[in-house]
Amino acid sequence: MVVFFKKGANLIYAVETDHRLTDDEKARLTWLFDGATPLTSTSLKGSFIGPRKEMITPWSTNAVEITRNMGLSGITRIEEFHHTNDPTPSFDKMLSRHYDGLNSKVFTTSTVAAPIEYIDDITEYNKREGLALSVEEEDYLRGLAERLGRPLTDSEVFGFSQVNSEHCRHKIFNGSFVIDGEEKPLSLFKLIKKTSQVNPGKLVSAYKDNVAFVEGPTVAQFYPTHPERPDFFEVRDLKTVLSLKAETHNFPTTVEPFNGAATGSGGEIRDRLGGGRASLPLAGTAVYMTSYPRLAGHPWELSRIHINAPTRPL
Repeated sequence: MVVFFKKGANLIYAVETDHRLTDDEKARLTWLFDGATPLTSTSLKGSFIGPRKEMITPWSTNAVEITRNMGLSGITRIEEFHHTNDPTPSFDKMLSRHYDGLNSKVFTTSTVAAPIEYIDDITEYNKREGLALSVEEEDYLRGLAERLGRPLTDSEVFGFSQVNSEHCRHKIFNGSFVIDGEEKPLSLFKLIKKTSQVNPGKLVSAYKDNVAFVEGPTVAQFYPTHPERPDFFEVRDLKTVLSLKAETHNFPTTVEPFNGAATGSGGEIRDRLGGGRASLPLAGTAVYMTSYPRLAGHPWELSRIHINAPTRPL
């Protein structure tokens, strides 16, 4: 069932639960929604803009997790809907849709999971779905199907293409490096790693935990004398290391910029937390690099003509 909470004149929270909310649960959600009022009606008239019912937003995932930490159970989805009086409202049609009224079926879809497809022709399926599998990878999958004694399913082949992709495996970046027909002893990835091997400097760890560490300063830590029980605090010298992390992500940020950015930033924080014996993220930066649109008459396009201009050493 779905329960609606109204905040202000235009904001509606839709809460999907597997049971009828008690008064105590409604009171907790009212606090969570900063004073939103629970509505008795399960059918709201008007024009609303909200997320597509087929796509659970990252915001909803976080909101549901918060309710679980509050001791609330049975809540499966929470989404925001905004009332509008504009007959032709502007919104991102990829993520949202225009609702003519809201009711208890606002999250109900008629979509049925597609049946499992068994792939007899790996090469044809690779081309049809644009999986970018190499000839060697196609041969491996065919051999795997023979060892299993059955054709591979569509999800198995598709999953392999993603797990074994350049983004995950660096199969091109770490592949053989051939120039003018001569194979070089080092791949592109090994060339990068060699810089730290030749000149490690203050590098503590790199290319191991998906995050690098360099020597940091000794800092004063305000720490309890006996952390297992109430006690005085004292100042201790703590040797630190600084974590450095660059997270690349192939999420289509131009198509879905906000959740794409959240995915990249989340991965950067995740890898810092998992480095060594665990680390604490303090600050992060986000850099987005896209190709030039190649539009004539714009200053950022004109600047490209200076790339090959003569330079002089500093």
